[in-house]
Formats: sequence, structure tokens, C-alpha cells
Amino acid sequence: MLVIFFGVLLAALTLSTLAISPAHADEINTDKYDYVLAGNVQFDGEPLDGVLITVKGAGYEAEVKTGVDGKWKVGVPEKETYTVTLDEDTLPKGVVVAKGGSKLKAEFGLTKVKSVNFFLGEGTRTTVPFFDQFLNRFVNGLNFGLLLALAAIGLSLIFGTTGLSNFAHSEMITFGALMTLAFSGLGLPIWLAIVLAIVLSGALGWGLDAAIWKPLRRKGVGLVQLMIVSIGLSLAMRYTYQYFIGGSTSQLPGAGQADLKFGAVRLSPIDLVSMGISIVVLLAVSYFLLRTRIGKATRAVSDNPSLASASGIDVDGVIRIVWIVGGALAGLSGVLWAYFRPGVSWDMGFQILLLVFAAVTLGGLGTAFGALIGSIIVGLFVELSTLWIPSDMKYVGALVVLILVLLLRPQGILGRKERIG
Repeated sequence: MLVIFFGVLLAALTLSTLAISPAHADEINTDKYDYVLAGNVQFDGEPLDGVLITVKGAGYEAEVKTGVDGKWKVGVPEKETYTVTLDEDTLPKGVVVAKGGSKLKAEFGLTKVKSVNFFLGEGTRTTVPFFDQFLNRFVNGLNFGLLLALAAIGLSLIFGTTGLSNFAHSEMITFGALMTLAFSGLGLPIWLAIVLAIVLSGALGWGLDAAIWKPLRRKGVGLVQLMIVSIGLSLAMRYTYQYFIGGSTSQLPGAGQADLKFGAVRLSPIDLVSMGISIVVLLAVSYFLLRTRIGKATRAVSDNPSLASASGIDVDGVIRIVWIVGGALAGLSGVLWAYFRPGVSWDMGFQILLLVFAAVTLGGLGTAFGALIGSIIVGLFVELSTLWIPSDMKYVGALVVLILVLLLRPQGILGRKERIG
């Protein structure tokens, strides 16, 4: 039943993606190749339509024309260096390019997308004060940390109650964004699509536990074997997503809105809503863990499952609820991550999996509030580090900090020391 349920949802996603993502003249081979060159062509801040762009390199050549928004995308087969040429004959009358400015070299970094922009016309250099940059990155880091916390708390609760390091949690994150894309593509309002996606994400968590993890626990399978199963499940789900939706990136409705200025801070309306939703949900999870009977039982099972069972707590029932809550939180995190990136892709959850694990480990394994603190630290460091290091290395820096902290405090910030042996 779980396989049939999962297959029907992915089939619906495929149909809706085809319905909402037709081939555009300004996008070539983006659904065929994993690597993408993309950019803008503007004159004095205004987009130019119909400008011919040629991409050459590694034995590959493709042509594309800019859309009405001045944007273009070309999928390329390899992560090599390409020459991007702007055809000056296709520019409007009176618009010229400086000598040598019509050809640019494009080399991929650590990501699969490389931006190549042509800004024509005279412009002025604007210098942003360091404090303004710091403040803006700090707020973005806080936003990123909050959405990481939603995924990290679910992962931490699952680890605390079952001892499982679930590498398939990244695909549960992706699932929420994919379901939102599917339902919005069917014409549903975005708020209803998000609600349905979160409900289905919780159902996915319950289904995975009922079909895979609970039977394995009953058979007494060790934690190392369970972790290996989760890695295999992660790969299977991830490439199933790619099979149905392809390697391109799709945007959710409302993405790309103009930023609002709050002094030195620039945030889009989506960012404000995302931060508000994250804070409300995290407060609700805190109330659930601290004040409700099920929440107290969850903390008891996380602390000592055998003692909790001897005290009359239904351990299997608690674990079932934890999987539902963890799946729902992961699904919501995926939706917010799709707006933050922005875009929905088949491997979007895997892109932040190590950061989620870093947050959980940094805060203390199995502690929900430690996962929250760890997520905020990781989110802030990732964004603030770009003030000093290249943006392609920001995730590496967060993992280096994790290693340094664990060398000084192996149990994490809120974790407890435990005797080994």
C-alpha cells in the first residue's frame, strides 16, 4: 500500500510539473542536463528581450534567446569551463557592448548552477558599509537557521526515541516541497497546497515507520544496519524523484517577489512569512514537548525507553507519533527551503542534509532544544561566513566549526556525558 500510495503521488507530481513547466524559448536543455548556465541581459536596469546567447565548451554548443524578463538558461552536460557569447547584432538599436564584453568565461564552482550576467549601459559603483552587510547576512542566517531547525528537531526526536540516524530524512524534506509543487500545479491555492503537503509528509513518516522501521526494530536489527538501510532508502527515494520530475528546478508560486527594505536589511514578503511560520511552529513544538502528556512521554522514551515501557508508556505508540511529527516538520522545512534557495529540485533535501546533521550533533544528539540552538548557530555561521570566504565554501565552514566544537565538547551544547562500556 505504501508503494502504491507513493507512486500515485509521484505520478500526480509528474503531470502537474508538465502542466506548469512548459518548455520556454529562454530555457534550453535544462531538463536534459544537471548543470545549468543562467543569467540576465539588462541595459540601465531594464531587461532586454530576444538577445541571442551562445554557449560553447567541452565539445558542446547551444544557443538561447533571452525572455521578456531578460533571463536565459542553458543546460550543459559537464562541469567544465564554457564561453558565453552575446550576439551584439541582436541588441536593440543604440545599445552597444564594451570591447571584449560580449564574451565571458563561465566556470562552475561547487554548485550545479553558474550565473553569467550581461549588464549593459553606464552604471555607478555602490559600496555597502560592512555593518549593513553584516546585519543583512545576520537576518538571512537567522531565517536559514529557523528552517533548518524544523528539519533538525524532527531528526533529533527520531534519533532520541529510536537511536536511528536517518539519512532518508533529506528525502522527507524534498517530499514536502515536491507535494506543494504538485498541488499548486493542479490549481490549488498555495496555502492549501502547503497544508496538504505537510499532512502527506506526516503520513509518509508514519508509512515509512510502519512499513520499514517498525518491522526491523521488532527483528532486533542493530543501529548500524538500520543506518545502512536508511542510506539505501535515501538513494532509492532521491533517484525516484529524479526519474519522475527530471533534473530541472521549478519555482513555487510567489517566489521571486521584490525585496522590502527595513533600514539596511532587505527581505522579501516570503522571507517574513517564512520566519513567522518557523517561530510559531517551533513554539508549538516546544509546548507539545513540555506541556502535553504525549510530549512528556516522548521525552521519557528518549531518555530511557526500557524504563518508560516499565512505567506503562506505549513506546511503539510514542515512536509512531514522533515519526508523524518528524515527517510533518521535515515537509514544512522543505517548503520553506524551496522559497529560500529558491526552487524545487529532486536533490534539494540532500543539499542541506549534512547541515541538519551538524545542527543535531552540535546541539546534542537526541535533544530537541539542542537541535534548535545548533540550527541557529549553523544558519548564522553559513550566512555570515560569506563576508570573509567565498560563498561556495560556506557549507564547508559550518562543518569545520562542528568538528572544532565536538573536539572541545563531544556531547554537544545541551547533550549529556555518557559512560561508554
